[in-house]
Amino acid sequence: MAETTPSPAPAGAAIAEPDAGPEIRPATFGTLAPGRAPSEAVTGDIDLILDIPVQLSVELGRARIPIRHILQLAQGSVVELDGLAGAPLDVLVNGCLIAQGEVVVVNEKFGIRLTDIVTPSERLRRLKR
Repeated sequence: MAETTPSPAPAGAAIAEPDAGPEIRPATFGTLAPGRAPSEAVTGDIDLILDIPVQLSVELGRARIPIRHILQLAQGSVVELDGLAGAPLDVLVNGCLIAQGEVVVVNEKFGIRLTDIVTPSERLRRLKR
């Protein structure tokens, strides 16, 4: 395959400058008008998310065991958890602790009576970790 080299531009021809890139200019912002108080804005906006489903789970306890023991589990096996009998259970929403409570039976189904709610400030602090 023959190699070609660009021919030189004829004398007096304009040479194109390399691309200067995107146009850069300062941002302009409009004046903010006084509006609703922040608490009113939050209250109005929260209506947008009220119907979003989340995963609520109640945790009895946890255990860390090797895969070897998991493979040996059979019907009737007992796995010891780190939670104590009678201790409050953790209530999690999408994996985040929001409350603790105790087991109750409601219409022949398990339920949980909340005994302690994590404050919103504490929830935010835990999310930042």
